[in-house]
Amino acid sequence: MTLKQFVSKSLHGLRVGFVALTVFQFSLAGPLAGTLQADEKEHTRSPIKHVIVLIGENRSFDNLFATYVSPSGDSVKNLLSEGIINANGAPGKHFSKAAQFQQVAPFQPKYFVSLDDDQKAPYTTLPAPTLNFSPSPSAGEPFSFGVAPALLGAIEPSLEAADLPLLQTGSSGEANTIVLTPVPDFDTRVTNFNNLPNGPFPIKGANLPYDSYTGDSTHRLFEMWQQSDCNIKNATRQNPSGCLSDLYPYVIINYTNQIDSVFDNPPAIDDNGGGNSMGFYNMQAGDVPVLKSLADRYSMSDNFHQSVMGGTAHNHIMLGTGDSIFWSDGNGNPTVPPSVVIANPDPLPNQTPQMNDVYTNDLLFNGNFTECADPSQPGIPAIREYLASLPYNPNPNCEAGHFYMVNNDSPGFLPDGTVDTKGIAGGGSIPPSNVRTIGEALNEKGISWAYYGGAYTAAVNRQHDPKSTDPTVQVGQTYCNICNFESYNSKIMGDAAQRAAHIKDAIDFFNAVDNGTLPAVSFVKPDGLLDGHPASSKEDLFEGMVKKVVDHLTANKELFESTVLFITMDEGGGYYDSGYIQPLDFFGDGPRIPLIAVSPFTRGGHVSHTYSDHVSILKFIERNWNLKPLTGRSRDNFPNPRVDEDNPYVPLNSPALGDLFDLFDFDHHEGGGR
Repeated sequence: MTLKQFVSKSLHGLRVGFVALTVFQFSLAGPLAGTLQADEKEHTRSPIKHVIVLIGENRSFDNLFATYVSPSGDSVKNLLSEGIINANGAPGKHFSKAAQFQQVAPFQPKYFVSLDDDQKAPYTTLPAPTLNFSPSPSAGEPFSFGVAPALLGAIEPSLEAADLPLLQTGSSGEANTIVLTPVPDFDTRVTNFNNLPNGPFPIKGANLPYDSYTGDSTHRLFEMWQQSDCNIKNATRQNPSGCLSDLYPYVIINYTNQIDSVFDNPPAIDDNGGGNSMGFYNMQAGDVPVLKSLADRYSMSDNFHQSVMGGTAHNHIMLGTGDSIFWSDGNGNPTVPPSVVIANPDPLPNQTPQMNDVYTNDLLFNGNFTECADPSQPGIPAIREYLASLPYNPNPNCEAGHFYMVNNDSPGFLPDGTVDTKGIAGGGSIPPSNVRTIGEALNEKGISWAYYGGAYTAAVNRQHDPKSTDPTVQVGQTYCNICNFESYNSKIMGDAAQRAAHIKDAIDFFNAVDNGTLPAVSFVKPDGLLDGHPASSKEDLFEGMVKKVVDHLTANKELFESTVLFITMDEGGGYYDSGYIQPLDFFGDGPRIPLIAVSPFTRGGHVSHTYSDHVSILKFIERNWNLKPLTGRSRDNFPNPRVDEDNPYVPLNSPALGDLFDLFDFDHHEGGGR
């Protein structure tokens, strides 16, 4: 079985064969919950008594908000305002600012995070976008093909009835064979797909409506540092970090060549991803209507970032800890992981034009850990030397002898709290971590909280009966174990009482909203069908869950009066973004991602330019409930940014992160929710 067949089989298993869904109901209720919530209402710094964080997948700010214009008149930095594109999605007068480049000979013998002008050349035309795992009817996908419409509500309880048909629409219609072959799986639905100008392009075509599955892209730590192409020599006042973000398709193509080389396929032929990273949706043409409507009515940020260069797991962990986790003995003592999972992003020797940046060991399930305190380790010097070149000299925040997780590795706990000893032995799972989480901090102050994961209950049932053909068990495949930052933590996931109290299913969230038992802090993660991840989901499916969350929340008027719903993404998914990147340490920051704050205290159409990232959500929670930073080294210790009025995106006191309080107008209650 080829790699692509293996991944496709896994994706296919998430989509087919589900005919019903049952979940256990957990909620905060009873005298203890009432006491906690009453206490919380007396000890907040703002009128906000409930924080909800809803986390989608893999969309950069420009991918969704490329043409957004705020009705309030607040400025928005995006592809449109920068003149890179026009309102209709066509190239603008400054289109060349987003041009993409490829490395030219002589090729670099060591890992690099930037290329000089004489080491790269622009593409003549953008590499063609590809289907890259997006579902096709020829493969019996998406998952709901063949399922009676009457059963869709049982399959997916996180959608309202009107949105359930979205589960059965949007496949590519192309002959996507889902195998690595000498024939690229180009997405011919994109207008002018094989002759695109070198820059951002609209994800549209005669047969490509907004309601469509599209191809995935590459997003891993070492790859994303290269995609960002950061060099102090490129620094300007508006962009003092010197990150050009001009190597996106090039890095993606070479990552695919790495896959092809491992599986003995012809290099540079099946360039999965291709130019996908440069695609964007057009809100002015009707795309992304739910998020646009919420941004119009409430508040948003156009300077909110993924915390880590790379993927899902690490960014969720940063959201929950303000830090990175490392391989340990389970008691918090750092140890060395299996060699197969230690990254080596130095290129293979004897590079050719088709294989000119293929890493030695950083492929999918390998290369997930690195000893970033040791400059002798492969790939480490380039990043550390770049950080040292910045005027504010950010601390890499890498402790000696620690192998930090840099790419997706499964948590040491299985869904029911059992330690995954087999996975840990093979390196596919990381031993339980003692890095302190926001859950522990809230527990210590008696503040209620919960993590709500879509299909969590089914995942527990499937773990206990993995061979079951019962669809109410198999739906557990859609639960995102790497998204639950508490699944990595010994004190929460390893404690049966803590697990039962705080780790719940998404359906429990809706029940808690409806019956008024919502905890003070809630993290809500859609299942893999609704999270908006390219290829395995669609953005309108994520918007469908967003709509249900907002509808239920606003229907409980008393609850909504004291609540903020933060809607964001885990990371940009490898999509291009034109915003400023502020390096904070070895792990990031990364590109911008969307953030919307839905609350009666947010002002309609207000756009915050304050630099922030996932850890800013931690800072908001900590400030609101008078909590201290999680640890001495976590990013929630960074100060709020100070800026010049004519350059609000760049902190003068880097490294700095906002706490999101400027999204609100607590003095005037007639905000966006009115």
